[in-house]
Amino acid sequence: MVPMSRLAAWHRLGLAELHRRGTELELMHRAMGFATLALVTLAPLLIVVAAADPFGHGGFALWLVDGMALNGRSADALAHVFGPTRKVISTTSALSLALLAFFGMSFASSVQNGYERIWRTAAAPWHHLWRHAVWLVMLMAYLYAQVQTRTVLEGPPRILLSVGVGVLFFWWAPHFLLNRQVPWRYLLPGALATMAGLVGLRGFSYLVFTPLLVTNAISYGPVGTVLVVESWLVGVGFVVYGGALLGRLICEWLGHLDEPPDPPDRTARTPTDRGQGPSALRS
Repeated sequence: MVPMSRLAAWHRLGLAELHRRGTELELMHRAMGFATLALVTLAPLLIVVAAADPFGHGGFALWLVDGMALNGRSADALAHVFGPTRKVISTTSALSLALLAFFGMSFASSVQNGYERIWRTAAAPWHHLWRHAVWLVMLMAYLYAQVQTRTVLEGPPRILLSVGVGVLFFWWAPHFLLNRQVPWRYLLPGALATMAGLVGLRGFSYLVFTPLLVTNAISYGPVGTVLVVESWLVGVGFVVYGGALLGRLICEWLGHLDEPPDPPDRTARTPTDRGQGPSALRS
């Protein structure tokens, strides 16, 4: 009788449907892809930006320290691996920039595809690749701004500013990448859920990754530090896609969207399919 009551509560809270959609989306697989592309894209980009920054605010290393809530020896171990050097700009070649652009566009395309799967929208045409470049630039500006606020604000004002800017970014990003196929009001719950998840991930990181980073750095050196950072980025990817998925489910529970067919068949999509594309959005 107890298992049945737990199962009823599971369904009543919508967790069963959230789990089913996450499995259908291959959420963990996408999160791991997000982490890999983020590491090979964001780390070099922010290191180069930090090397060219006249204020010298630390770039990728400082963003990781802030995002993972690190301090002391754990922050020093991370800065030792990801901190910028003065020779970064002079040693950056055309081939390096080309590879960086390729990985950056692949990263943006992967995020766009995740949003398309969640919202059941049509795939963007090839000539909309410029949106990937704009999204990547805005992402860099968002991360850089988060780092800069450390020297301007502290305490509750900085927390409120960081959360507010984050909500705006994750509200704008799917709307822009999906070519405005989903109305703004349907994307707000996902943006709020994403930021709530990132705040929770920061707390988890403080409790788990801070001591783990120190022990891994001692046992495995820079490789151990990179593995911890990669694990944290997997969590970020899980929150980004999971928050958007939860936002869509909230819209369905509120009656703004039709539920997608069960099981969905993306290989045989037709205009009459419910829950697929903009036609599933109710006014």
